[in-house]
Amino acid sequence: MLKKFKQHLHQNFPLLEDGKLLIAVSGGIDSVVLAHLCSQLDLSFSLCHCNFNLRGQESNDDEAYVKELAKNLQVPVYTSSFETEKYATKNKVSIQVAARDLRYAWFYELLENKLYDYVLTAHNTNDNLETFIINLTRGTGLEGFTGIPPINNKAVRPLLAFSRDDITLFAIKNEIVWREDKSNASIKYIRNKVRHKVIPILQEINPHVLESFQNTLEYLNESQSLINDATKNISEQVVSYKHNLLTLNCKKLNELPNKKAYLYQLLHTYGFTAWNDVVDLVSGQPGKQVFSKTHRLLKDRNFLILTTNNQNLTEKGPFVIKETSTEISYPIKLTILNTTDSTPENNHQIIINKDLVTYPLSLKKWHHGDAMHPTGMTGSKKISQLFKDKKLSLLDKEKIWLLADGKDRIIWVIGLRQDRRFTADKTATNRLKISFIS
Repeated sequence: MLKKFKQHLHQNFPLLEDGKLLIAVSGGIDSVVLAHLCSQLDLSFSLCHCNFNLRGQESNDDEAYVKELAKNLQVPVYTSSFETEKYATKNKVSIQVAARDLRYAWFYELLENKLYDYVLTAHNTNDNLETFIINLTRGTGLEGFTGIPPINNKAVRPLLAFSRDDITLFAIKNEIVWREDKSNASIKYIRNKVRHKVIPILQEINPHVLESFQNTLEYLNESQSLINDATKNISEQVVSYKHNLLTLNCKKLNELPNKKAYLYQLLHTYGFTAWNDVVDLVSGQPGKQVFSKTHRLLKDRNFLILTTNNQNLTEKGPFVIKETSTEISYPIKLTILNTTDSTPENNHQIIINKDLVTYPLSLKKWHHGDAMHPTGMTGSKKISQLFKDKKLSLLDKEKIWLLADGKDRIIWVIGLRQDRRFTADKTATNRLKISFIS
């Protein structure tokens, strides 16, 4: 295996040959063998070990073993102790997810602070097959069937080409001692159930299932590459960016023969799962939305606009402004000052007759049915019609704040139009200049 591993690194991971490496070692056979292989090839590396404090004294014994391993290999070692259960409870995630989040955050912290180039983990072919089967049971797109990536940012997995049998045989031949995690035998975890129950049946059906799986992964990755190329071409036609927001052209989407498939490729990384709703949104009425946990897709005229869930969705107010206030900074910044000026300098400023308003003032978002008496017009006008006249997008509408008085009369659609009922004429002696600072 050592010869094959050396060739494998030279062909596929030449970046490791002269790199400064961290090897994540649990104490189990896979990571211990990886450390020995790297040692026998005289690579420059250190060990790092996570104590998740999930198995009492056994967890501490694992840590002690890794420290002894580092001593025997004559390499540095880093250890970290985590309150994994506490983290899982606080963040409402499984123990497995908590452990993964904690270890990778620490790995990348070590990389940065100690100036290492890459962190190596000991995932093997069996791990890859297990992940494939787990993804199959959960439902996934093609990317869920393309396997664990050999390189992901600065995380490198050089053992993916080797089976657990290959690793075990090397350990036995080289009289390598490792730690057994008793929890790996428990089938209460999904991965262990797949490992101990499902894969043995597959091996009974096909003793060469791992080799067949490797071939399947190669075909699937080639297919994914073709899909990525096609998606890139389509993206150039339908995707644009307006004000740093991803925007999809609905007209061009409706011309595509595989609209749903392309929408999935373009948007699945944003957490959407209700793909029929996403497809329906393309031909839906403006204002309709589809949400993921982190993002929303908004239909605005002939476009779909992607925003984060909290974008433009701040508190709607009202936010009270006292008569004594001269400046506010939240939710927007306004200055309110006495003035002798008679005309505003721009549309980010109004001048009102203070005697005509009732305090306290307030900032709020608009609602359907809100109306005002715009300057330069007779009669009243609904705010929604004002927005329509200005051809504002739905996102633009969400950004607009209204300044109202204590009787809920709209003084100013901020940045757009002042209400004429509160303008300061030549006879006004108590004038206020209200400025919006964007």
